Amino acid sequence: MNIIETNNLTKSYGDFQAVSEMNLHIKKGTVYGFLGPNGAGKSTAMKMLLGLTRPTSGSFTINGKKYPENRIAILKNIGSFIEGPAFYGNLTGEENLEIVQNILGLPHTSVLEALEMVGLTKTKKQLAKKYSLGMKQRLGLASALIGKPSILILDEPTNGLDPVGIHEIRSLIRSLPEKFDCTVLVSSHLLSEIELMADDIGILNQGRLLFEGTLDELEMKAVEMGYPTDNLEDTFLAIVDADNKKRGSLR
Repeated sequence: MNIIETNNLTKSYGDFQAVSEMNLHIKKGTVYGFLGPNGAGKSTAMKMLLGLTRPTSGSFTINGKKYPENRIAILKNIGSFIEGPAFYGNLTGEENLEIVQNILGLPHTSVLEALEMVGLTKTKKQLAKKYSLGMKQRLGLASALIGKPSILILDEPTNGLDPVGIHEIRSLIRSLPEKFDCTVLVSSHLLSEIELMADDIGILNQGRLLFEGTLDELEMKAVEMGYPTDNLEDTFLAIVDADNKKRGSLR
């Protein structure tokens, strides 16, 4: 069962198409890796799913509910982390999460659980402005997780983390479907970061979805197209490069 489906989802800014006729199929209870170079349109697509920007054309459904008719019902079941976290620097990590807790009408135990999940329990009394970039990323994840939503939309959640932190966040994301019966859409521009946690992937370039499926299916496509298969990163780059060349020849 697909919990998120888009139908020719498009977002234009004047003559520029940030997302072009995108058809995503994200299965319930999976981690879906959204891949693409910087500027490929990943964040724009995620913002449309969150109702932060309106599609120019096309449509989407989330959990059987169609946007925009059911926008509020859709958003009640989604936790998100988009374009880096924004917090009140003069409040502690715990106090920042308490704001989210009060908005969502959750018990205070939800704050403590979220802090524990992302490894910030020991620094919960520290001011957010004194947090490192990696700690701020963790706090952003805690904010997304606090309500234990059925869908999580995460944009580059490992940015700024050291290798140990990246491993911890990957492991956390990988565990979420089983722990909380949730579905995760996570973006990155690095296939190596996604391959350890995603069940399915979508490759986006210049607003167009070039591939959707499992990593095994990606390898099969690479063989079929004569792309390198020894290294998945090389496969990804070859697909994007071929698309860029194709676009160039059409100009």
